[in-house]
Amino acid sequence: MNSVIDTPPTPVSRPARVRTEVRALLGLAFPIIISQVATTAMGFVDAVMAGRVGPRDLAAVALGNSIWIPVFLLMSGILLATTPKVAQRFGANSHQEIGPIVRQALWLALITGLCAAFVLLAAEPLLHLMNVAPDLIEPCMGYLHGIASGMPAVGLYCVLRNFSDGLGRTRPSMVLGLCALALNIPINYVFIYGHLGVPAMGGVGCGWATAIVMWFMALGMVAWTWRGAIYQSSRVYSHFEWPQWAIIKRLLSVGLPIGIAVFAESSIFAVIALLIGSLGATVVAGHQIALNFSSLVFMIPYSLGMAITVRVGQALGRQQPREARFVAGVGMGTALVWACMSASLILLLRQQIATVYTADPMVIEVATMLLMFAALYQFSDVIQVTAAGALRGYQDTRVTMILTLFAYWGIGLPVGYALGLTDWLGPANGPSGLWQGLIVGLTCAALMLSVRLTRSAKKRIRMA
Repeated sequence: MNSVIDTPPTPVSRPARVRTEVRALLGLAFPIIISQVATTAMGFVDAVMAGRVGPRDLAAVALGNSIWIPVFLLMSGILLATTPKVAQRFGANSHQEIGPIVRQALWLALITGLCAAFVLLAAEPLLHLMNVAPDLIEPCMGYLHGIASGMPAVGLYCVLRNFSDGLGRTRPSMVLGLCALALNIPINYVFIYGHLGVPAMGGVGCGWATAIVMWFMALGMVAWTWRGAIYQSSRVYSHFEWPQWAIIKRLLSVGLPIGIAVFAESSIFAVIALLIGSLGATVVAGHQIALNFSSLVFMIPYSLGMAITVRVGQALGRQQPREARFVAGVGMGTALVWACMSASLILLLRQQIATVYTADPMVIEVATMLLMFAALYQFSDVIQVTAAGALRGYQDTRVTMILTLFAYWGIGLPVGYALGLTDWLGPANGPSGLWQGLIVGLTCAALMLSVRLTRSAKKRIRMA
C-alpha cells in the first residue's frame, strides 16, 4: 500500500522532480527571507534613530538587545514545534486535528511570553554582573520594560505564523513584517523624540515602540488567519478551550529542544564576542562587522531550512517518507549552491564589505581577515541549518539538540579558545583562532546532523 502511495502517479524524470521541488522550496522560503530581512531592518532602524540621540542611548539599546534577543530566540524556538505538527496533519488531510494543536500552542505562547517578560523585567542583576556602567543601567532597563510588554504578543504571533507556515502559506509573515517595518519608523520617531503628547524617551522609546509593533503583528496575524479561506477548515477560532497539558507537553517535547539548540547557537556568538573583548576595541569592531554581515547572509539558508521543515512535514503527513527524504536532499543541495555563491562573493568583496561599515583602516584589516573565515564556514553552516530544518520536519529534535550543544560548546568553543587565546596548540591566534574554532564546531554539527538525518529518513521509510 505504502509503495503505491509513495510512487508518483505518472513517470517524471529526476531532473524535472528536482526543478519542481526547488521551485516549491524557494516559493515557500522567499517570503520568509523578506520577513527576516524586515525584522533585522527594524533593529537597524532602532540603532540608527537611538544613535542620533546620543551614544548613551545607543549603548542602552545595544545592551538591551544582547539580553532580550536570546530570550526571544529561546521562546520562538519552543513555539516552532507548531510548524511540523501542523504540516504533518495538513499533509494527511486531517484538518480537524490542527485546531486543537494551535489553540494549545497559543496557551503555550502566552505562558512562555509572560515568563520571557518576567525575565526581562528582572534583568537588572544581570547588568550589574556584566559590570555595565551605572549610567547605562537605568535606560537599558527602561528599554527592556518596553520590550517586556510586547513579549506575550510576539509569542502569539509566532504560533499563528507557524500555523500559517505549516499550511504552506508564508506570505502573511512577509506582508506583516514589511508593514511592521514601515510602522516602526514613525512610532520610533514619536517615542524617541517626543511628539503627539508623548514625552521624549530617547533610546527607551525604542522599546515601547517595538512593543506596539509586536502587538500590531499579533493582531494582524489573528485577523489574517481568522478571515483567510485556507485557514477555515482548521477551525482554530471555532470555540474557546482551556489548557490541555497532555497536548502542551507534546508540543514542549518537540519545541523545547529546538529552543535550546537555537539559544545555544546564538549564545556562542555572544560568548565569542566577550572573549574577543579582551583583545581591544579594534578587534571587537572588526569581529562585529564580520558577524553582522555573515548573519545577514545566513538568513537565506535559515529561511530555506524553515521551508524544508514544512515540505518534509507535509510529505510525511501524506505517508510519503521517500518523498520527504527527497525534499530534504534537494533542500540541502539548493543550500550548497547558495553557499558556493555567498562564499565566492564574500571572498572576492570582503574588503569592500568592510569599508561599507567603517573607514578605519585597522578595523577594515581585521574585518577583512575574519570575513575570509566567514566565507569558509558557509558550507558547513548551510548544511547544519538545513539538516536541522529537515529533522524538525521529522519531529526529531531531542537528539538534534544534544548534537548541536556538543558541536558548539563541546568542540567549537574549546577549540577556538585554545587556538585563539592560549598557546596550547601553538602561538595564540587571537580572533582568527576563535573563528577557526567556530568553523570546527559548525563542521562537526553539519556532519553529525547529516548522519542523524540519514538515519531518521531510513527509519521512517522502513516503518512505512
